[in-house]
Amino acid sequence: MALDFYTIDDFALDNKTVLVRVDINSPVDPSTGLILDDTRIRLHAETIGELSNRGAKTVILAHQSRPGKKDFTTLKQHAESLSKILNHKVEYVDDIFGSNARNSISKMKRRDILLLENVRFYSEEILTREPKLQSETHMVQKLSPLADYFINDAFAAAHRSQPSLVGFAFMLPSAAGRVMERELKALYNAMDNVQRPCVYILGGVKVDDSIMVMENVLENGSADYILTTGLVANIFLWGSGINIGKYNKSFIKNRGYCEYVKKSKKLLKNYRDKIIIPKDVAVCMGNKRVEFSVDDIPNHPIYDIGTDTITEYAGYIRKAETLFANGPAGVFEKEDFNIGTEDILNAIASSHAFSIIGGGHLAAAANQMGLSKGISHISSGGGASINLLAGENLPVVEVLMERACRKI
Repeated sequence: MALDFYTIDDFALDNKTVLVRVDINSPVDPSTGLILDDTRIRLHAETIGELSNRGAKTVILAHQSRPGKKDFTTLKQHAESLSKILNHKVEYVDDIFGSNARNSISKMKRRDILLLENVRFYSEEILTREPKLQSETHMVQKLSPLADYFINDAFAAAHRSQPSLVGFAFMLPSAAGRVMERELKALYNAMDNVQRPCVYILGGVKVDDSIMVMENVLENGSADYILTTGLVANIFLWGSGINIGKYNKSFIKNRGYCEYVKKSKKLLKNYRDKIIIPKDVAVCMGNKRVEFSVDDIPNHPIYDIGTDTITEYAGYIRKAETLFANGPAGVFEKEDFNIGTEDILNAIASSHAFSIIGGGHLAAAANQMGLSKGISHISSGGGASINLLAGENLPVVEVLMERACRKI
């Protein structure tokens, strides 16, 4: 797919006011309210720093969590963290598009950086509507006249159609930031130039995402094998007729995933030679790891894939030329049950294949285990990359390309 959109390189930014949308949504300790990990802030610092170095007056739009969540908070800490990373003052304004925000923007000087308040404090931001309608919201209408350009660097939120993500592109010349540019080039290039065998490793607890990807890549023939791990594997084990125990069945039912058991049966019927399910599993008994063949699973929680399965999966990974992975193989936060995730990541990192890992827990595990350097591309956005792999259109990308063609 041709990616025809503008990048930062296409605009003369010196002394221009630039609105830049980033995704610095970070894990926050619910008890202290402090940011636990600044990975995403560091990631977007590249784009923000470049804009400032090129003389732009940089106005940052960002969000933190969503209403109703314990980590839904202001962006004051984010501004402090970004200031330290950039070694450059980032002014925080506790306003989004009111008079305080607009006055602060109008007073900016060359190379100034300003971070506006959490855009999700504004009720219209969390409404999903057609992109053109989002350009009519108060936020977009109030801020657009103050800016010369809009830069979208929020790849992790590219699957959402919200005012701060898609609305400004209808009002201002728009381009992709460095994170967005890098993500799209890597993912689309990998999908357009798949080398065989192509192996997907799908796990974690977001079963709906994994099955959506599975249906797409099996139907379009882009996947040679799909290795199932995590809760995804448990659902396919149950769908294949294996008794996974009352505890694990109840867990699946309580999450509302019974419909995916039915889908797994259909997928196994049509693609049984391509969908690989575990031979053995590790269950938690007395808070310890105990492995069992899938023919003899006791009524205890399944927390990981077993050793025989790890060995088999590593064989598929070694033979692959292209690898896509999303979701951990088990409850990797528990020491006894991180073996599957670590060994799978080890196999991916040591493989000669072009490898892509979705964002979220698997990316965190790769970084935590020191295996990220051996992986070709680690996506910053699990939801966006999963939607892309599942054949879904990303509203942010569509708007960037559409507006570039119109050359507003």
